[in-house]
Amino acid sequence: MQVSCSPPWPAPVVNSALCPRPTGGGESFGYFHYEDEVGEVTTAQRVLGELEPLGLPYELIRIDSEHADTATFCARYGHPLDRSANTIIVATKKEPKRYAACVVRADTRLDVNHAVRQLMGASRLSFAKPEETMELTGMAIGGVTVLALPKDLPIYVDERLMELDYVILGSGDRSAKIKISPEVFRRLPSVRIVADLAMASSLA
Repeated sequence: MQVSCSPPWPAPVVNSALCPRPTGGGESFGYFHYEDEVGEVTTAQRVLGELEPLGLPYELIRIDSEHADTATFCARYGHPLDRSANTIIVATKKEPKRYAACVVRADTRLDVNHAVRQLMGASRLSFAKPEETMELTGMAIGGVTVLALPKDLPIYVDERLMELDYVILGSGDRSAKIKISPEVFRRLPSVRIVADLAMASSLA
């Protein structure tokens, strides 16, 4: 795999011999390592740090952070909704709160009241507030991804995603998206692939 010479975050150390001239539509990442002493590793770096050992080729698509929300991103950059995934944090309403991450195609709607409620064994659920999502994941809405989430956080992935040739995920940062095979979900230890996790959406 190749590495990008100019990612949108404080860059990990890369082998400069692997950096070609950038091409349109995003750059591929891989073969990087962090410096021996890192003052603060960003969430985006943690995402890439978890992604690289999975051994899957991927493309980092750099974007304007103002267009990070999925529908806006797809319209702005010409990517189909049915190849884009939303990672949604869901919370129980009863204290102490429990959370789960749910990943669905952007042209579908998460079935919170039936599928997710049954999976979590909770009577009442809600979408986590943006500040809750940030506190739990270190990621802002529009950048939330299935990677680098807390190790004890359940992750539910809609089975429809596994039928795709590729999927576009958040990168942990609103400045980029990750294009990768849905095989990525099978290689993450906390993921459970679920049939009918989502329903048809008006965006479809």
